[in-house]
Amino acid sequence: MVKLEIRKNAYYDSVTLMLISKDLKKLDGVKEALVGMGTDLNVEIAHNIGLATPEFDANVTSNDFFVAVECDSEEVFEAAQKKVEELLNKKSEQKESTYYPPTLEGAIKVDPDLNMAVISVPGKFAADVAQSCLDRDINVMLFSDNVTIEEEKALKEYAYAHELLVMGPDCGTAIINNIPLAFANVVPKGGIGMVCASGTGTQEVSSIIAQLGEGVSQVIGTGGRDLKKDIGGLMMKLGLDALINDPNTKVITLVSKPPAAEIASMILDIAKDAGKPVVVEFIGGDPKEIEAKGLIAAKSLEDAAHKAVALLRGEPLKDYVDFTMGNDKAEAMAKEIAGKMAKSQKYVRGFYTGGTLCDEAMKLMIDKLGHIYSNIPLHAEDKLENARTGPSKEHTFLDFGDDEFTVGRPHPMIDPSLRAERVITDGKDPECAVILCDCVIGYGSHEDPAADLSDAIRTAKAEAEKEGRYLCCVVEVCGTEGDPQCLSRTQKKLEDAGAVVLPSNAQATRFVERVLANLK
Repeated sequence: MVKLEIRKNAYYDSVTLMLISKDLKKLDGVKEALVGMGTDLNVEIAHNIGLATPEFDANVTSNDFFVAVECDSEEVFEAAQKKVEELLNKKSEQKESTYYPPTLEGAIKVDPDLNMAVISVPGKFAADVAQSCLDRDINVMLFSDNVTIEEEKALKEYAYAHELLVMGPDCGTAIINNIPLAFANVVPKGGIGMVCASGTGTQEVSSIIAQLGEGVSQVIGTGGRDLKKDIGGLMMKLGLDALINDPNTKVITLVSKPPAAEIASMILDIAKDAGKPVVVEFIGGDPKEIEAKGLIAAKSLEDAAHKAVALLRGEPLKDYVDFTMGNDKAEAMAKEIAGKMAKSQKYVRGFYTGGTLCDEAMKLMIDKLGHIYSNIPLHAEDKLENARTGPSKEHTFLDFGDDEFTVGRPHPMIDPSLRAERVITDGKDPECAVILCDCVIGYGSHEDPAADLSDAIRTAKAEAEKEGRYLCCVVEVCGTEGDPQCLSRTQKKLEDAGAVVLPSNAQATRFVERVLANLK
């Protein structure tokens, strides 16, 4: 049966409601559940999953809150309603002690010295909100996406002329004056400054810097389109200039996917005259131009962190392409694992919650694998159609944060359950040898992202074993010991589930390559 509760003219935060929907599905006797506002998107989702009854269509409006549940009995639905109320009250209690001004003017009245705004509103409103902040000399971190490139250009040209930051749109990570913003990690204050057009790439580098015992001065995000020709690298230039003039910044690190050629040349020209050492990681790009300018090119996000730390400490530079456990031990472990596999097993499936980490993994492995099918492919011919519900193909890597997977759902770093389901699904494929995943912890991420992933790994490995196969699961944890989820606790949880846990994305990909190379 499908049961429905409607609360007229009631509003709740969409991410909160998405997470409550997930929790309801775990209740005994609940087959499907959707908790939300009556938006066009949620109405479409309700129809797609069979929860849109005639009563739903007749009575739910965009101003209404609803609970729709497919369940076994009235008693189960009552239990679901009680669970919804419990979770809503819990969220309400968490907010009670804090006053949230409903307007920008109200916030400025509370604190007239505000100089940074984090904006997360629907894309069609984001540019106007950002401009209203800039007009008041307030720097902006624009978390919102779906901002047009024309709007981004106008915002950044205004900001650049007034020496203000516009980090974004779709900027997920920054650490300003040692305060983590959005998806970020607990990293000590130190002498390495970063300007990055990448979210989880930024987290990877800053977290490894912390793991190596150093810290950051500032971590400035730019948004992924900043280094396109249309925008001209305006925020990369402004951020780079700020770090050049910051006495607390001793080493500068730049992280981005390869920029437009003329923009890359301009940024590198500024960097070579910085008067400070600069490490550059244009992920998957050609290091020759970087080195020709007298700058330090990195081979991976991990290598960028190691080189920045070495420069800060005055130590000799070398490419970090090794394993923390040692190369001999890694080779022996990979050979042992490959020896347990059935002859049918030959492919790797990479399932990522971090888009930059997924992109880096593919770029690090593409030369040896030849083709990697993906929803964010490196080559157009490797585009995986219908990635969300369709099957994987040979070597497949998926970015679960891409739009195809986030329609009607929170970002996978907030709700990683869809990725966990895919681990189990692909673990049943007799041709799957390795499942490779990230696990990103820190502020903004799920309170325990290793929980779903560990359960999925246990299930996938057990089912493969029943069928006479050995499934290898490799996981990199991106984060620090000071993060709310704790690096070592997260790593242990995954190890206890039977995963091979490695300290970086680059090491995880190198290990997978060794496993595949040892297959007979």
